[in-house]
Amino acid sequence: MSKKTVEEVLQQGIYGVKEIKPEERKKYLGTLRERVVVVLTKGQVREKTVYPEIASQLKQNPKATLLLNGEMEYSEIAKYIELATKQNVSFKIVAENGNQTDLGLVLAYNTAIDKEIITVEQRRKEATGKAKKQSIFSWLGKKLKPKR
Repeated sequence: MSKKTVEEVLQQGIYGVKEIKPEERKKYLGTLRERVVVVLTKGQVREKTVYPEIASQLKQNPKATLLLNGEMEYSEIAKYIELATKQNVSFKIVAENGNQTDLGLVLAYNTAIDKEIITVEQRRKEATGKAKKQSIFSWLGKKLKPKR
């Protein structure tokens, strides 16, 4: 072994294997931006219904892998696991410590595809069928307010 290789081995032993673009990998649940087909934020994943854009992307990209944020509750990601299973798309729950990202779901390939637009637009409240719930205090205030 040459001196350079011994030093590299020692550095690897002390600091770990060098990783390409570690910040990008943390953001995209362990993969690189150039491999990503589509992403959803944690808030979007928490919505009660599945985004139809994800369902169609899973159909169009059966060889991609669905990466789900392991910091989220299983009940929040279960609908996407079920969808991936039905469409025979592999999935992984990424539960790494230090996973500082606002993304809850990433559909990605093992190789670069360089897709320009990877985000899905947030649904408006009217589109999800959820009306804004009235708080008990505002309801009581209306009931108790004297009529003129």
